[in-house]
Amino acid sequence: MKELHIHPAIYECQMDELTADEQELLRQAIASTENSYAPYSNFHVGAALLLDDGTIMPGCNQENAAFPAGLCAERAAIFAAGAQKPKAAPVMLAIAARDTKGELTKEPVSPCGTCRQVIIETETRHQHPVRLLLYGQRCVYVMDGIRQLMPLSFTEF
Repeated sequence: MKELHIHPAIYECQMDELTADEQELLRQAIASTENSYAPYSNFHVGAALLLDDGTIMPGCNQENAAFPAGLCAERAAIFAAGAQKPKAAPVMLAIAARDTKGELTKEPVSPCGTCRQVIIETETRHQHPVRLLLYGQRCVYVMDGIRQLMPLSFTEF
């Protein structure tokens, strides 16, 4: 038996190390946390999805007492883009969150497993990786595609 060593490329940086476009996308993700409806978890997540035509689609988590009828911020943005701009390819996704005290999280938060699979499907559909920016007060994680978080994905492009 051979052991495989998989090494994801995840970069850690500060906001001022990012491009102006990346910083703006993160600001929009942070702003989207304010529109979150999270009365059960009190964990407010915002997303901002940049499309190749320059459009930015916001998204925020929406909880529901009939769990799991709610929706994560990432999927809200991706599905809105798919409904409104189906031919525009997503190129970058920024994610930010506020904790139960309403403060921006100290560490970056990553997409849940379901969102990761949806992002993989989005990359496959458009034959293009989606750059990820995960915000935390301490730092920002940057990845050049979701496969850095899910290297053994169900689909390939």
